[in-house]
Amino acid sequence: MAEKRLAAFDIGGTSIKMAFLTTEGDIIRKWSIPTDRSDSGARIVGDIARSFYAELAADGLTTVDVLAAGVGAPGPADPIDGTISGAVNIGWQNGYPLKKLLEEAIELPVFIENDANCAALGEMWRGAGSGAGDVVCVTLGTGVGGGVVSKGMIITGVNGAAGEIGHITVEPENGFLCNCGKHGCLETVASATGIVNLYKQEGKEAPDARTVFEHAAAGDEAAKRVIDRCAFYLGLAIGNIANIVNPAKIVIGGGVSEAGEALLLPLEAYVKQFTFPRAMDVLSLEKAQLGNDAGVIGAAYLAKVMTV
Repeated sequence: MAEKRLAAFDIGGTSIKMAFLTTEGDIIRKWSIPTDRSDSGARIVGDIARSFYAELAADGLTTVDVLAAGVGAPGPADPIDGTISGAVNIGWQNGYPLKKLLEEAIELPVFIENDANCAALGEMWRGAGSGAGDVVCVTLGTGVGGGVVSKGMIITGVNGAAGEIGHITVEPENGFLCNCGKHGCLETVASATGIVNLYKQEGKEAPDARTVFEHAAAGDEAAKRVIDRCAFYLGLAIGNIANIVNPAKIVIGGGVSEAGEALLLPLEAYVKQFTFPRAMDVLSLEKAQLGNDAGVIGAAYLAKVMTV
């Protein structure tokens, strides 16, 4: 009898990445479908179910052959009832009952987690954090996402809001306004958007963060200062996280991390400056390895540990 597989769904604002995986975390097959955000996202669950059943049938299988499904979703996920809050980019209202609706639609156990937390689980299980049960993942994209893994499990907090690394206050006075309503959040100065914010503060314009890094490489002193400030703010936040949770690895991912050593070298220096020496003794800074697969691999891991 063939080993049961895991199903994984990573719900994004543009597309939903879907996959079948082995219980060891190997991807059997993956695909994606568009995210239909019309009618406040009311069609998303049905679209996932139809695609899931079609792909399962294509393999000559039924739900009997699937152990469970894990889901990464935008917004805080309630660890108890699997509801989603704050997923405004796809139209779901606070308390959207994603777990309940998906379990009814695909007739399997479903386990829900925030998408950034799933990416952290994926990197811990099969990526840059492999072999370490205590990992912090920081994703630098349009915003700053993150997840904190301790002893192989995500720290969720009381209502799923733990690990909101992008909303650590790093500029307590005169900081940029964040989408969350606070000022001075990490993502206002360390995301792709934040780097452009800092460059504008230098009196210069750039269409995106990549251009700022290119200007720095060409000798632009303002761009160099921006990258150093970005690394400073990130190092400050990461150092304080390390002091609290004492991880073995900090994994840096997302589009901004593609700048490579131009960001990571100054970041390492600032992390060392702000981290308690004993915590620093066991800490390494790693670049994420799984790319767009991190979310489905982490969602599968969640389904596995919650059922096996």
